[in-house]
Formats: sequence, structure tokens, C-alpha cells
Amino acid sequence: MKNGEAGFVVVFLISLWGLALSSSSSSYSSSSSPWDFYDQSRWNPPGSSPMASSSMLLNRVGSSIVLPIHGNVYPIGAYNLTLLIGQPPKPYFLDPDTGSDLTWLQCDAPCVKCTEAPHPLYQPNNDLVICRDPICASLQPGDYRCESPQQCDYEVEYADGGSSLGVLVKDVFSLRLSSGIQLSPRLALGCGYDQLPGSSHPFLDGVLGLGRGKSSLTSQLSSQGLVRNVVGHCISSRGGGYLFFGDDLYDASRITWSSMPRESKHYSPGVAELLFAGKPTGVKNMFILLDSGSSYTYLSSQAYQDFAFFVKKDLMGKPFKEALDDPTLPLCWKGRRPYKNTRDVKKYFKPFALNFASGAKFKTRFEIPPESYLIISSKGNVCLGVLNGTEAGLQNYNIVGDISMQDKMVIYDNERQMIGWAPASCDRIPKSKAFLS
Repeated sequence: MKNGEAGFVVVFLISLWGLALSSSSSSYSSSSSPWDFYDQSRWNPPGSSPMASSSMLLNRVGSSIVLPIHGNVYPIGAYNLTLLIGQPPKPYFLDPDTGSDLTWLQCDAPCVKCTEAPHPLYQPNNDLVICRDPICASLQPGDYRCESPQQCDYEVEYADGGSSLGVLVKDVFSLRLSSGIQLSPRLALGCGYDQLPGSSHPFLDGVLGLGRGKSSLTSQLSSQGLVRNVVGHCISSRGGGYLFFGDDLYDASRITWSSMPRESKHYSPGVAELLFAGKPTGVKNMFILLDSGSSYTYLSSQAYQDFAFFVKKDLMGKPFKEALDDPTLPLCWKGRRPYKNTRDVKKYFKPFALNFASGAKFKTRFEIPPESYLIISSKGNVCLGVLNGTEAGLQNYNIVGDISMQDKMVIYDNERQMIGWAPASCDRIPKSKAFLS
């Protein structure tokens, strides 16, 4: 659901308010960048970069950064967490997004176009990221030219139509390890001075990019030796949950793991077969992406049609009829009475699963129970939270969104090139690996 464009060399990262699907470049003259009009004398020069102690720079194990998440799949339709950024630190609500890399804030640079936000616009400092910085280069097409070498312009677009245009800066992020140690790393982020909200825009201060690229917060924290290059989340079906950086909150031997294809720029457990009620559906070779920036799960057109067919077929003879007057989601059903939560209806629906190949003989299964693909609408109807991704402009991608990752700890281990998951209670933040006991 994110956005962005920059002055001269621009990259497009397409996301579902997260999922980056393609990249291209564009350019315009340097006079079109509002950054050229800044009175940089009003800013103090950046001081020495606050950092963790030198011992912590060498300690890449033993502690994690854990942040509470707020929101839900329905009715809010989005999640956010609070980060303290700047000197002095100020709070900002960001959308955590594993489907895109760049973290950006709506920025008073001055702002050409900004959307409604819960906090005052971010005030940038004069610590610009230069064009040839590797983080800048990771956001650009391979043949980009530095028409303004002393700054890095960016543009990101998302699959829901949102976008952000701005300039990369560096600023202090105030973070705390689970061990209690305070960190103040200086990290790159986007100063977004021209935003366009997407159809699913939650009116937040910006986006927290958690993808696999160099610009993501995960990669930057790891490159400074603060935590391992691992990010994960645990989303509660009751709302809320937590996000973490680092690998000491779980016992890896108790996690179900699947290898990430090295050629994928996004978090993917690979190619899957669709099962319904534990049985093969004939739907195979589905390339799956996991995207915390998407509230719902999306299947490519044929896979969606087949899945909807199996759900409808299984409901035959049960006390439901299609609720054609409910616009909440494309497919809703009325029962004999209005329902309050998915616990009231899950006995009528079957689970489905994604089977991933894991070596020559083994398969890894991602189980999705009814309460992780259904919602109860404001009308008391039960609605299918699996949507047609092709109609949503996602081409043939199959995206597992927040709804289907509820009540699971999902781990993206970039060092081992693995994605893992395990059932978990996401209502409380764990203090150790004992959360799975």
C-alpha cells in the first residue's frame, strides 16, 4: 500500500500496500525536486552517529528487538506499530510490510502532497544519502545515472495504487533489545514529500519496509551487527500481536521450515499445491508469496475459482445462503441468525492448506483453518477472506496475507534463506524461546 517518486532516477516497487512486483525508472530535471528549495542552514549538522556499544556490534546473538503491533484484519483492515525516530525521538505509526523494502515517512520537506496522518509530518535533517550509496543503488534500476550525486531520489508504487516520492536521509532510530539494552542506530529512510494514497491506505505516518533488499530495516540492522538478519511477526486473531528482529525468541527445532527460492526478491516458501479438507484439489504449481502488507489472501484467477468452487460445494446442505446484499467482500453467506465471530461458524467450513515441496521425499504444509480465511461482516454474515488476485491486479501471484497468518509465528530468516512458521499465542509478547511450550 505504499508509494513514492523521486527527482531524477526513480524506482517503482509495486506492493499490495507492500508487495513489490516490478521496477522501472523515470527522470526529470533537478529543478522538479522540492529538496532543491530547502534552506539547509536551518538544520544543525549531523553529529557523531549514536550507536550501540562496541561489544554489542560484535554480539549478533542473544537478544531481539520486539515491537507491539496494533490493528486487525477486519474491520480496521490494517496493522501498525510505533517507531521513535529523530533527535529528539518522536513517535510515528508505520505499516509493517514484508512485501517491500523501503521505510519512509511523510515528510515536511516541504510536502507537495501528503495524506491525512496521525502525527505531525517528519522534519528531515540534512544527513542525505548520496546517490552512489549501496542502499540508494538497491532502489534503482541497474542502468541508473546520478544526475544529482549528493542525494538519492526514490519513487515507490504499490499494487493498490498508492505511491510515495521523496529523498533518502539518515536519522536515529530509538530501539530497545529484549535484554534491556538501548540502541540508537542511524538508519536510512525515505523522506516522502509527494504521496498518493492507495485504495487500502490506512492513513498512517508511513511504511516500515521489512523485505529482503539492502534498504530494509531488517538488512540495515543486521549490517550494523545489532541483530541477525531475521524478522518475524505473530498476528493475533483477536487483534494486535508483535513484530521482532533477531532470532532468540524461538526454538528453530520446533519451527516448520521451507527454503526460499534464491531468485525471488520477495519472501516466498516456494511453489505449492492447494489442499482442501486435507485432499488434493488438482491446483498445483502455485508460486506463493507471504506479505504482511496485505490484509487478505489472494489467489490467481484459476486457483481462486477452483478454491471458491470447493468451498461452495462443501456448504451444500448446510444452513447458509449467499448474501448478495453484503458488499463487505465478494463472497458472503447468511446463516439462520447473525454471527458474532468465526468461532460460531468454523464447524461448517473445512480447512485448506498449501503443500510445499521440501526435498525429494518431504513436503512442508502451511495449514489454514477456517478462522484464518473467514471474517464476520458488520451485517453478521460470514465472508470469504480469500480474494481473486488477478482481478486485484496481481497477475498470477498468490499472496498469503495477514488473515491466513493469524495465530502463527512467521519467521523470515534471511541468513539461512528459510521461512518458518509454528502455531503460537500472539496475544502476549514472549520473553524467551519458551513461548512454544
